[in-house]
Amino acid sequence: MKTKFVFLINLLVLGIALTACGPSTFTVQPQPPQRTINVSGTGLVTLTPDIAYINIGVHSQDASASIATSDNSTKAQAVIDAIKTSGVADKDIQTTNFSIYPQQQYDNNGVMTGIIYMVDNTVSVTVRNLTKLGSLLDDSVRAGANSINSISFDLADKTDALSQARSAAVTDARKQADELTGATGVTIGDVLTISYYDSSAPLSIQYSRADMVSQSSVPVQVGSMQISTTVTIVYEIK
Repeated sequence: MKTKFVFLINLLVLGIALTACGPSTFTVQPQPPQRTINVSGTGLVTLTPDIAYINIGVHSQDASASIATSDNSTKAQAVIDAIKTSGVADKDIQTTNFSIYPQQQYDNNGVMTGIIYMVDNTVSVTVRNLTKLGSLLDDSVRAGANSINSISFDLADKTDALSQARSAAVTDARKQADELTGATGVTIGDVLTISYYDSSAPLSIQYSRADMVSQSSVPVQVGSMQISTTVTIVYEIK
């Protein structure tokens, strides 16, 4: 009988313990939505390019593949020598294309009359002294170059220019935020998020074979280029 009584007491204690450990209910007060203002600012820096990238090539063709290749190799080497004489270092001259391909020839009746072999050799040249750019192009054409695909002007180091553009973009964004909040009677708080995008496209000039043949001296105008940054900032408003 005593054993049953002890067992009953244990069951009562266990029931009380389980009740005490039951699930609890907590009430969470909803937070008011955060008020923000989103603005975008732009910074522009105008600069004069200090470096140029050029693709200079030699195109040859002949009914004999060996003759076309030999002619092209001789002229291409003469062009490279002329580029080096203009003060361009070896590390700034790189062959980017060498190709040989046949092109079938047809008469007016559509009958194939033969095959002409086309040979192209192109080098990419980095010009760091822009004062010599015009004479370099002239010398290259005289040496045998008959293909200048493009000239792209750029900056060798954009670090300082990008810093200026980003700073100007942030200033522009803050100015807009001040104007908008001032007009609506609210106060700017902390910066919540910030993102930016840099843009600096090199200036390109296209030259055709007709341009090189018709000009006694290859015209070169460096001009100017722009580096821009767009900044998007989200401010807390109070």
